[in-house]
Amino acid sequence: MMRDPELFEMVQCYIDGLFHCDTVKLNRAFHPKASLFDGEKGDIFAEPSDIFIHDIGELEPTSPANLGQDPDSEILFVDWLSNVSAVVKLRIRARKNVYLDHLGFVKGAEGWRIVSKIWHLETTVGEI
Repeated sequence: MMRDPELFEMVQCYIDGLFHCDTVKLNRAFHPKASLFDGEKGDIFAEPSDIFIHDIGELEPTSPANLGQDPDSEILFVDWLSNVSAVVKLRIRARKNVYLDHLGFVKGAEGWRIVSKIWHLETTVGEI
């Protein structure tokens, strides 16, 4: 099975999009019909990616980059389901929050795109 370096380019696009609160990068990373999920509050929370991207864009004045935070993310694993589908587990920090993301990727005519995101707030840290 091919390990496509373009997948890692799209993971970096997602990371950069969050770090800068850049909606152009996030729209490039997410498939238009992607959804995000979590269960932190006891119920399953689901949200279309366009709402998430809009909300992140509203935070641009206080983006981690604008606050002077150093980039802080790491790919924990990649599960290659096929040459055109993969799941990426990522730890990423935004401001004081450290998240674990499971990103479902599928490769189509436009390249790799996130089709689903499940996240968990792993911890909070004291300083930005």
